[in-house]
Amino acid sequence: MITAANICRHELVGLEACVSGSKNPSQVGIAGRIVGETKQMITLRCDGRTLHVAKNTATFDLRLPDDTRVRVDGSVLVMRPEKRTSMRIKI
Repeated sequence: MITAANICRHELVGLEACVSGSKNPSQVGIAGRIVGETKQMITLRCDGRTLHVAKNTATFDLRLPDDTRVRVDGSVLVMRPEKRTSMRIKI
């Protein structure tokens, strides 16, 4: 089950996301559904357009399936999605 504590280990595609901060001020406020992810980029579908946001320069507000909202610094997501979902997190 996806929670705020383990968000970095889960698949992000399909979640609602909003860019809450970015080095590129024109990207702040972009909101939509995550439709793709690469090592460096998150692809959002919003208003019929597909927009790419660099992970390492942005902060994302993600809405989980249980309607919980989580703020994630994109720099912790910078790795291949398949590697990130299989890694172990030390607490």
